[in-house]
Amino acid sequence: MATQIDKEACREAYNDVRDDSTETNWAAFKYEGSTIVPAGQGTDYEDFKNLCTDDTRLFGFVRFMTGDAMSKRVKFTLITWIGENVSGLQRAKISTDKTMIKDIVQTFAKEFMISDLRELDEEYIRSELKKAGGANYDAQTE
Repeated sequence: MATQIDKEACREAYNDVRDDSTETNWAAFKYEGSTIVPAGQGTDYEDFKNLCTDDTRLFGFVRFMTGDAMSKRVKFTLITWIGENVSGLQRAKISTDKTMIKDIVQTFAKEFMISDLRELDEEYIRSELKKAGGANYDAQTE
């Protein structure tokens, strides 16, 4: 059966993360049967990580504050999580299904495809976003 997506519900979760007036900094999207639906939203990155188990596959849209001594800025990332126990067919299908997520989640600085919990480390993600962000003034002294 072809995968479908609940566009309105997923777009609402995406927009909530993008909205500077909310504290929401992540939204997850999971498979419910053959439909991609919101799996949750929150303010604590650890809560997002707890959704990433060995037998799940999901997408995450996460907001991080990055920057250096001279400037702070918000960066967004798209994380595709594929647990170690996910079947080969489901692993293959997630690549084509990601196009439906990207129709909604259109603005992000960096994309990750992760299947090892260690790669979900918040500092690792932040450092990768910082590298993708351009100028870094942390090395300068006043």
